[in-house]
Amino acid sequence: MSEITPRVRRVLIVGGGITGGVLALALRQRDVEVVLVDQRDSLGGVGHGITLQGNALKAFQAVGIYDRLAERGYPFNHLRLRTADGHVIAEIPTPPMGGPDLPGTMGAVRGDIADILAEEVEKAGVDVRLGSTLTAIDDHGDSVTVTLSDGSQETVDLLVGADGIRSKVRGMLGIEAEPRSVGMGIWRTVAKRPPEMDCSEMYYGGPKFKAGYTPISEDLCYAFLLEEDLDRSFVGEGPRGKELKERGQGYGGTWGAIRDSLPDDAIVNYQWIEAICVESPWHRGRSIIIGDAAHACPPLIAQGAAMCAEDAVILAEMLTSGAPVDEVLPAFMERRFPRVKMVLDNSLTLAEWEIHPETEGADPGRIMGQTLHALVAPA
Repeated sequence: MSEITPRVRRVLIVGGGITGGVLALALRQRDVEVVLVDQRDSLGGVGHGITLQGNALKAFQAVGIYDRLAERGYPFNHLRLRTADGHVIAEIPTPPMGGPDLPGTMGAVRGDIADILAEEVEKAGVDVRLGSTLTAIDDHGDSVTVTLSDGSQETVDLLVGADGIRSKVRGMLGIEAEPRSVGMGIWRTVAKRPPEMDCSEMYYGGPKFKAGYTPISEDLCYAFLLEEDLDRSFVGEGPRGKELKERGQGYGGTWGAIRDSLPDDAIVNYQWIEAICVESPWHRGRSIIIGDAAHACPPLIAQGAAMCAEDAVILAEMLTSGAPVDEVLPAFMERRFPRVKMVLDNSLTLAEWEIHPETEGADPGRIMGQTLHALVAPA
């Protein structure tokens, strides 16, 4: 019996973040040629911490990077909610979203994921084009020709826009959805991890919307503060420890100790929190958007990376199933949309409750627990 040949033999991916990197590895595992285009000069990582739920770890395991990440990250299996002064409100066990053999959650340095992905993508034989972007898309029905900013052209079986919430591919395909502000901004920094910190914790009822942290290694933690959308002049990253310490007053416990330990010139990032959900088809001809380009959610349930990585693994599986591409693309969206929409809707509800805690029935712990338990079901 002859081996089934995949209908897709060559794919061009725009965006080398978590979505694009995981998709590139998943396709290479199935002997698909991959061209990966990214406007940056390097795929390596910088940046703060990240909270990864078990379903993200499952996707990383599927493409062979979990073990390397686990050597650096910090695993745990519960979440703790506290009052602003540090008293425990609730302990929420993290369900096994990645299966019984993986931690419920892992804190990690975001740059470590990017570095590991960059190294593995190169080892896998992906054709990486850095400092480049798309200038034109020409769909032929059974293939698509992409023109890059250096003037070169690539003809492939499929174009995938994995280029994030501000996706250029999304607009070039005529998909008109745009990101919208959630009404919150987030301050993020990396600090020394106090020895008593054993899981993600969040502090409610203080002067801002919420404060919290996640252990991301044996020595480090990722600390954050959520408040209102501030003026655009606040957006960005720099030596702003003194500013975060001033804005983070009113919280005690371990969060207060972390705040006070920050040097005045600690590197701190402030960003507006935005979301997008493309309700119309994610695909146009031989092109599709996935990950944050199609469904970016606020980071309040720590499912952004997981939804992106799941997209990538599942799309690779479906593209190499032997089914025609014009059947796979709508089937992929049909399979993924209910799950990502549930996460997005619940994250937006949680944001509303945190902005307006006086809302009748507001119960952040309940909606977080319900969402995580729903995600135990396979993607």
